[in-house]
Amino acid sequence: MSANITVLHHPLIEHKLALLRNRDTDNKLFRSTLEELSYLLVYEITRDLPLQPVRIHTPLAPCEVQQLADPILLVPVLRAGLGMVTGILDLIPSAKVGHVGVYRDEASLCPVEYYLRLPPDAAAMRTFLLDPMLATGGSLAHAVELLKTKGGITNITVVTILAAPEGLDALHAAHPDVTIYTAMLDQRLDERGYILPGLGDCGDRLFGTV
Repeated sequence: MSANITVLHHPLIEHKLALLRNRDTDNKLFRSTLEELSYLLVYEITRDLPLQPVRIHTPLAPCEVQQLADPILLVPVLRAGLGMVTGILDLIPSAKVGHVGVYRDEASLCPVEYYLRLPPDAAAMRTFLLDPMLATGGSLAHAVELLKTKGGITNITVVTILAAPEGLDALHAAHPDVTIYTAMLDQRLDERGYILPGLGDCGDRLFGTV
């Protein structure tokens, strides 16, 4: 596995992933668990964020502290990526949020773009591209390309909950400069391009459209 690809291991991450996988988990619990899991993932992967010294005054005396040096941008892939935003904003409330709309055509499995909205200073931000499921890799690879070409963004980290080996290989082949983090690498894709064992359609379970 490339050095740019990391599968995160933590007892709480695996526990919450088990709740997401369970078909008996209702929509409410699914949403809250996805938020919590996203919080845990980003907490783990932000250890390398650069800091800068800032002079402040406590109630008792002036002192020098460390704060984040670079602005953070969260870009969920619509629609399932929206379920990851709130948990991360709880951790990084100063982050800005863009949106990219890319869906996978069910017949061809090819990505189709339908929406992109980014802040004007996106190119200067450390960007986390959020999508719970890395299946074929086509939609995420296309989303990365949009951020690069239309947003001018070069510092991109993909954050996903589940990844299939086929999708991981495809995304890394298309964008070897992008860092990828996932909570779990699953077995494979089925004939419809769904991750096995997976957790079903994340968007449907998140929004109750299943």
